[in-house]
Amino acid sequence: MDERVITGADDLAEGAAWLATHEPRFAPVITACSPLPLRLRDDGFAAVLQAIVGQQVSVASALAMWAKVETAGLDTEDAVLAASDGDLRAVAFSRQKIVYARALAAERIDYVGLRAMPTDEVIKTLVAVKGIGSWTAEIYAMFSLGRADVFAPGDLAMQEAARVLFDLPARPTERELRLMAQAWSPWRSVAARALWAHYAQMKSREGVV
Repeated sequence: MDERVITGADDLAEGAAWLATHEPRFAPVITACSPLPLRLRDDGFAAVLQAIVGQQVSVASALAMWAKVETAGLDTEDAVLAASDGDLRAVAFSRQKIVYARALAAERIDYVGLRAMPTDEVIKTLVAVKGIGSWTAEIYAMFSLGRADVFAPGDLAMQEAARVLFDLPARPTERELRLMAQAWSPWRSVAARALWAHYAQMKSREGVV
């Protein structure tokens, strides 16, 4: 694999400088939100399971649910496969998420091997698992593997931030935003961080915490 990986603040700053030069409309966002959030996290089974837990719930709810999962020791493949439905419901897994968690655990993905794979292959490997879509796979590649040139255009917050920042007549679709983001390569992960930071700034101005 010969892809740029974001490992720290210096990499992020380099990408932000490139982005501000190549798409000047990002410049005021990068300045206002500097430094952009690094948001790197561990990789492995628990990281993907946490993403599944966070699907279709608020950030606060996802964090509360994940704390229960960790406290109950249900953050490993063996533990999930050994747990009963009742055990998993007790930590707020829905019926659907129970299915997804077990499918992920049963897959026994080689997470160490993912580190050496090209991003496209990482995403292909993850979306092959029931319950994992492009957004979850892209988020994993971005934050758990630190890939510098991956994007998650299905994210609604990112779509709304792009609508405002680029003065679009409507929120872009996933396909439209993916096409827009091609111009931000090889630093699309930095563009994603800038859009999320811009969205947070927008919500703050509106008085939404």
